[in-house]
Amino acid sequence: MEFNRSDFPEDFLFGAATAAYQIEGSAHGGAGSCHWDSFAQVPGNVIGAEDGSRACDHYLLWQDDLDLLRDGGMDAYRFSTSWPRVLPEGRGAVNAEGLDFYDRLVDGMLERGLKPFQTLYHWEMPSALADLGGWANPDVHKWFADFVQIITRKIGDRVHATATINEPWCVSFLSHFLGHHAPGLRDIRAAARAMHHVLKAHGAAMEVLRAEGLENSGIVLNFEASAPVDGAPENIAAAARQDAIFNRWFIEAITQGSYPEEAMEGFAPHMPAGWQDDMALIGQPLDWLGVNYYTRGLLRAAPDMAWPSVEPVEGPLPKTQMGWEIHPQGLRDILVRLSRDYVGDLPMYVTENGMAWDDRVENGTVYDPARVSFVSDHVRAIAEAMEQGANMKGFFYWSLLDNYEWAFGYEKRFGMVHVDYDTMKRTPKTSYHEFAQALAR
Repeated sequence: MEFNRSDFPEDFLFGAATAAYQIEGSAHGGAGSCHWDSFAQVPGNVIGAEDGSRACDHYLLWQDDLDLLRDGGMDAYRFSTSWPRVLPEGRGAVNAEGLDFYDRLVDGMLERGLKPFQTLYHWEMPSALADLGGWANPDVHKWFADFVQIITRKIGDRVHATATINEPWCVSFLSHFLGHHAPGLRDIRAAARAMHHVLKAHGAAMEVLRAEGLENSGIVLNFEASAPVDGAPENIAAAARQDAIFNRWFIEAITQGSYPEEAMEGFAPHMPAGWQDDMALIGQPLDWLGVNYYTRGLLRAAPDMAWPSVEPVEGPLPKTQMGWEIHPQGLRDILVRLSRDYVGDLPMYVTENGMAWDDRVENGTVYDPARVSFVSDHVRAIAEAMEQGANMKGFFYWSLLDNYEWAFGYEKRFGMVHVDYDTMKRTPKTSYHEFAQALAR
């Protein structure tokens, strides 16, 4: 890889990220069901109707996986804590076995010299709460705050940093408007409410974290380099609407106390009554911002479609296994834009960046030069953003392991470590070894 640890400040952290449902195996340890379990059982929702009941057996193999992080020279591990593992019904009785798992996991990180970066919600809505509307229910922030208090009182004294929500755009718009993720709705009213309620839940969680004495708390937002396919006025306007919904909605609510006008053109009639009164709760100061970035979107107007009347266009750049364009300059531009327009000198981490590839084990090894180049180019983009004033503090590759890739099942492989889903054998890929070499002190 064309960078070294010495190219970055001493306090810049390198690590990898995972999510509980994607790796742990939800059938283990008394976890309750979540809306992904039922979503996967509907034909056409998930490739192969696969779910996360086994995933990567991380619940059983967590010590081996932490060893991979340590042996790869990484400084930190971004993980998530499953709401239904801790509270199988979403509320009420606590699953002690689930709490104990996270207790051991965090201690295991510390024993290996890894800084624990916790994410409180990475897309696992307990089924019992999904029955009540999940993110569309106006009380969801209260339920979430109760979970946050329980897990924080168990492990909060040892985590290095805590994120409230991972990718609220996916939690709300992708899942309630486009219907691609659980709960699979295509409903503008549910989407508008989820887009507001998820931010309200973030605010309620921040209140709990502050009350419990945590001083390094933030949120993880995903961004896409949105651009019009050409200079036609209608395509420029369409890209601006997409940018408002995808990139601006959440960061502007948190930092400016408002929602973008271009997005409110569609959502305003469907917002919950009195939503304006929640903006102070949503806009509490962050200690840091997590930025997830994978690709850019080329966009054009689609006047025959309902609002927002925009559709993506396939771009000319090389693509990953997901069909996403590889565009590291977009990461640099987004980080500079966030620093300039929204967060100033606030510390930022790239909390997810990675690529899927059709990786195969051959002669006991996995050769993935495309991923080596991908990581190298995106880390250099971070360095360029720092030269332009962005206060970057770390990079987490997505993901440590091949895992359950949501609606794509186990087909897409993002990991630096290959997982054989029959035997659960872990095989570090070339990218893992190259990353470790770049991080060597």
